[in-house]
Amino acid sequence: MVMKEIEIEVYGAEQICASCVNLPSSKDTCEWLEAALTRKFPEQKFKITYIDIYNPPEKVKQKSFAMKMIEEDLFYPLVLIEDEIIEEGNVRLKKVVETMEKHGYTMQV
Repeated sequence: MVMKEIEIEVYGAEQICASCVNLPSSKDTCEWLEAALTRKFPEQKFKITYIDIYNPPEKVKQKSFAMKMIEEDLFYPLVLIEDEIIEEGNVRLKKVVETMEKHGYTMQV
């Protein structure tokens, strides 16, 4: 049983990353990820949030990470789980699922 609801943050921007042409937008990736994870981990709560790096919310942590992404030219969409970078650019579901399992989530087949 999952002890703690994990927080998944998807950082990105309206404009598609130059290195990520032909890939879904950051917002589309966030929506796809949420739908896929909800199917794989039914009845196991998690929180997923989309954060626009050019218009981040007022939370200091999110604002400073968005600034870091811009300064360091990190690829987006970027998936952060519990403050750990899991994927950036072409997000693969397998890597996100593996990370959730490390946090105690059990995939339903």
